[in-house]
Amino acid sequence: MISRRAWFAFPLLAACGRRRGATGFRGYAFVANEEGQAIAAVDLEALAVARHIPLGGGPTSVLAGVRRPFVYALTAANGTVHELEVDRLRFTRKLGVASSAVAMQMAPDDGALYVLARDPRALIRIALDTWKVEWRLPLPEAPVDFALASGKQTAAISLASGVRLVDLEARKLGNPAGGSSSGGADFGAVRFLSDARTMIVADRGERRLSFYDVATARLITHLPLAVRPDNLCFNADGGQLFVTGDGMDAVVVVYPYHTPEVAETVLAGREPGPMAASRAFLFVASPRSGGLSILDINSRKVIAVVSVGTDPGFITVTPDDQYALVLNRQSGDVAVLRVGAITKNRDRRASLLTVIPVGSRPVSAVVRAV
Repeated sequence: MISRRAWFAFPLLAACGRRRGATGFRGYAFVANEEGQAIAAVDLEALAVARHIPLGGGPTSVLAGVRRPFVYALTAANGTVHELEVDRLRFTRKLGVASSAVAMQMAPDDGALYVLARDPRALIRIALDTWKVEWRLPLPEAPVDFALASGKQTAAISLASGVRLVDLEARKLGNPAGGSSSGGADFGAVRFLSDARTMIVADRGERRLSFYDVATARLITHLPLAVRPDNLCFNADGGQLFVTGDGMDAVVVVYPYHTPEVAETVLAGREPGPMAASRAFLFVASPRSGGLSILDINSRKVIAVVSVGTDPGFITVTPDDQYALVLNRQSGDVAVLRVGAITKNRDRRASLLTVIPVGSRPVSAVVRAV
């Protein structure tokens, strides 16, 4: 047995000497610890932290491409992107692009990163081969969220009072989608359907989802909801969209294709928030109660609940559908559930496989095979 103190003292031993084949998944979960100003690389075979990688800033999001052997972290407070090498679990380089930022996303071809900046207000493209800013597109208002359309040179940006489509090839900002918005607008998340023909906007002020035709930027329909659309999550094939937010202890299930409609509103935990989906299940965190509700996606019923920690705020599922990882912001750990062990039972209880301490305020994670 190796003590926890010794484990952290010898990170290379942990990374190189892990038991191969113990779980069937070879890879790491890279966890962004905002207050700890570091990325914790969690070995998903050993189910332990292999290394802490300091950044010199508080990471708010982390992502990985498909083909490049790197992970990228955004420290939003200082507008800096950090590159980490997956195989050696080490920092390689960083690039400051703004005074502060909101979010980042990987281009569909893995060739660039897009950063949505708050100061100055802009959409910024970073070429990953040269590690330089290729261009900046100024924005007229403070940005809230953005999305990239798969297979198309199109993006969508939600602003304080409207939504704009962006022609990425021409580097041109379109007119407000659906016309001008009212002064009391409160827009949140923006998403594209998988065919990139339809854009979905979370209109939090009106408690509805607004659907737009991408080709014309015209409104298709407004879909009223029982909750404020604070959190959006698609299932694996994109055929169902799950929504949680203020107003009801429930998950709203939306059919987004053809004629968008609310399929069902399902009670799920206390003040449900962040979500993630495996092929069979929807995992819904309740930050205030520290609980996790598990819905069967086919039946749309809660089949199990489990206490995961203090202030769960982010969930991700490993690419092989083996683990659900729940990041607990206040307790500073990751609760691990084995997806294949989840079954419907009489008392509707599920159990954790383990809990892994990772650092101070984990807020985002990405899983990468090696």
